[in-house]
Amino acid sequence: MRRTTSPIRGRLDRAGILLSGLCAVHCVAGILLVGVLGLGGQFLLAPAIHEIGLALAVLFGAFSLGFGVLRHGRLAPLALGGVGLALMAMALFVGHGLHEALLTICGVVLVATAHLTNLRGHAAH
Repeated sequence: MRRTTSPIRGRLDRAGILLSGLCAVHCVAGILLVGVLGLGGQFLLAPAIHEIGLALAVLFGAFSLGFGVLRHGRLAPLALGGVGLALMAMALFVGHGLHEALLTICGVVLVATAHLTNLRGHAAH
């Protein structure tokens, strides 16, 4: 018998994918707008935005991915997402700049991939 994805579980993974994508867009757009055009540096690259956003993303990602593993029992999404969450957490401590952006972008790509794997794991059960 095949179980379907719970509405809440699917929403959490979809929200995680969306937030990961928005975070990556924010990082890349911020670097381009400030570095190339010199626009919006005081807002787009404000350290508080990254610190609060990354901390919330790490908490949300850990909860969401952990909940998915409990639901379908596959550890691969948690392992992949865990590496991504660790990179994002490291970005909180490297200081504001290019290293932070690179760690964040790599982390959100892994977390988004883990969310996709979670969604596929739910569909398989």
